[in-house]
Amino acid sequence: MDIVVAQQPVYAATGGRPFDAGQDSVVFMHGAGMDHTIWALQTRYFAHHGRSVLAPDLPGHGRSAGPALDSIAAMAAWVDAFLQAAGVTTAALVGHSMGALIALETAARFPDRVRALALLGAAPRMPVHPDLLAAAEANEHLAYDLVTSWGHGPTGHVGGNRAPGLWLMGGSERLLERSAPGVLHRDLAACNAYDGGAAAERVGCATLVVLGSDDRMTPARAGRKLAGAIPGAQVMEIAGCGHMMMLEKPDETLDALRTIL
Repeated sequence: MDIVVAQQPVYAATGGRPFDAGQDSVVFMHGAGMDHTIWALQTRYFAHHGRSVLAPDLPGHGRSAGPALDSIAAMAAWVDAFLQAAGVTTAALVGHSMGALIALETAARFPDRVRALALLGAAPRMPVHPDLLAAAEANEHLAYDLVTSWGHGPTGHVGGNRAPGLWLMGGSERLLERSAPGVLHRDLAACNAYDGGAAAERVGCATLVVLGSDDRMTPARAGRKLAGAIPGAQVMEIAGCGHMMMLEKPDETLDALRTIL
């Protein structure tokens, strides 16, 4: 599905069914350097079970035009404009990693837009290692290697894809390699600069925080700190799972999302 937002073409996946703004909408936000494809399994499920689904490529990512945005606040404002362009009055937001920070900030700044919130692999602060930032700024392949290695838990490192013949870490690295020069660095710098503590306290909708027990990028203890700052937030932890939970443990991630969506 193609939408125009701020005079720029934006692509959004719909889970294999036509989008209907009259149904309950669920919007999936991807992480740094990635695109809508990371949500392929979850979007398809909800689109075929009574929800209208949108998984946009953020500006400068995937099939969407325009430069990548340089702050979480700017990305949250973009989400509000995206929802308006799609004809969506209210939606449940699902975000992973940087996408979770975007969803969090959107819920805090535009509370009337968000009816429920699912934050995967998130923390109030998501500091990025200086070596990773430097490699991303220089557009070195090392940045893709580091994100891929740190982002996957034991399942990813030993194989583990539920679909025979597919490789979790290889697929993630190829996805990052397709990003335009500078996009990963801009995303990581935005995460590094963001502090979601104040936004968490302003969230007023039902919220679920999904953690990976073996997440090395946003450790479970940091995710619990985020959940503790959001009034009434629920927490679910997926055992034996790293940061890329929707790929490593898709069934368990879906089970968690079904509790709130």
